[in-house]
Amino acid sequence: MEQLTALDAGFLEVEDSDPHVSLAVGGVSIVEGPAPTYEEFVTSFAERVETIPRCRQVLRTHPLDLRPPEWADDPHFDLARHLHRIALPHPGGDAELFEMIATLMERRLDRERPLWECWIVEGLSENRWAVLTKVHHCIADGIATAQLLAKFSDDGDGDTFAADVGAAKKPVRARVGLTLNPLSWASAIGRSAFGAVTAAEHAAIGAAELAAGLLRPAPESSLNGPVTTMRRYSAARARLTDMHKVARAFGVTLNDVALAAITDSYRAVLLARGERPGRDSLRTLVPVSVRAVDHFNVAGNRVSAMLPLLPVDEADPVQQLKLVHDRLTHAKASGQSEGASAVVVAARRTPFALSAWTIRLLSRLPQRAVVALATNVPGPRSRQRLMGRRVLELLPVPPIALQVRTGIAMLSYADSFVFGITADYDTAPDIDALAAGIERGIAQLVAAARTRRRKSS
Repeated sequence: MEQLTALDAGFLEVEDSDPHVSLAVGGVSIVEGPAPTYEEFVTSFAERVETIPRCRQVLRTHPLDLRPPEWADDPHFDLARHLHRIALPHPGGDAELFEMIATLMERRLDRERPLWECWIVEGLSENRWAVLTKVHHCIADGIATAQLLAKFSDDGDGDTFAADVGAAKKPVRARVGLTLNPLSWASAIGRSAFGAVTAAEHAAIGAAELAAGLLRPAPESSLNGPVTTMRRYSAARARLTDMHKVARAFGVTLNDVALAAITDSYRAVLLARGERPGRDSLRTLVPVSVRAVDHFNVAGNRVSAMLPLLPVDEADPVQQLKLVHDRLTHAKASGQSEGASAVVVAARRTPFALSAWTIRLLSRLPQRAVVALATNVPGPRSRQRLMGRRVLELLPVPPIALQVRTGIAMLSYADSFVFGITADYDTAPDIDALAAGIERGIAQLVAAARTRRRKSS
């Protein structure tokens, strides 16, 4: 039986640490035309599930965490337990759909069964229907979830967007020499001041910078704190071509543009809540894929992380974009991503019981350093079809945990770019304002890029 990695199992430990948290990752396909019958839905998905082992496997745990959990074939697997049907109330617009998404995602998956489910959602306006796919984070990161959505489509393999993560780096084996000893990190930092460092030392410097960020509490904010069991969901939409135009005009990346729009919206939300945005108000967890192309169809989590401070203290959108670009460039150059990867690799060499107990302890402590989550996932570049119908839109649904009250997942599909936002129900009643602010931020940057091009021509 295949064992979970320390990172995969860590998501189970984090979920166990807070009864208000459900660590499932979601994706919603909005589909054109009349919805299929339930029987057609089951028949179609039965064929696809056969090709995905995790869909038919359950977790087997061991007493006292002496060994990692293992995946085992479920002898009682029943597809009908995982495929459900539900209808939206009238009028079936975004408000009703988003409320339904939040309700379905806030419920924990049953660990006695394979950790996934699909809901066919009827009653959408404008002759549409939807499928919500829900998968536990211990099975899949964002890219693996997007790949699962692609496997469920008529195209079946999702290779249409494999090239988008082709630049993702494999974890460098030389880095496994990184120890978890902070004194080693300090030594590497000292040597970096006098010349080149080895790959392992570069990772150690990044790990030390990540640790420093995690140990530095953010100012008290409504964005961080305990969460309830209920969730809200909303989404912001942009055109991918517009975002590429902004990126080219200012010499930045698509991710920089997206994070700048998020920055501007969080600034507006904080001001509307009567809070003063400061330089250190929005330390954000930015997952970084280390999934190589040859692991593209492999389940599990292949991610590292960076912890940039998004510049919510800056009011000008163009300056925000430049600062986001500079800070992400610094985070990459400082080895934060490599440091996080190296810590994960080192954890694999640690006895599982020790790593499990450590994660369990740390996840129960108040976490005040990280205030937001922003993850970017490349989706299919070409239009997909599901059961012969055209897929109009894909919506990502991130989980929230560890006292982070809002999480944003970004997903590209054809020429659309969607920001899916999950938030705690009680503390983020203004989630739609956050979504609207992101769209406004993109529009401001598009206008600024147009002005810049006009002046340079």
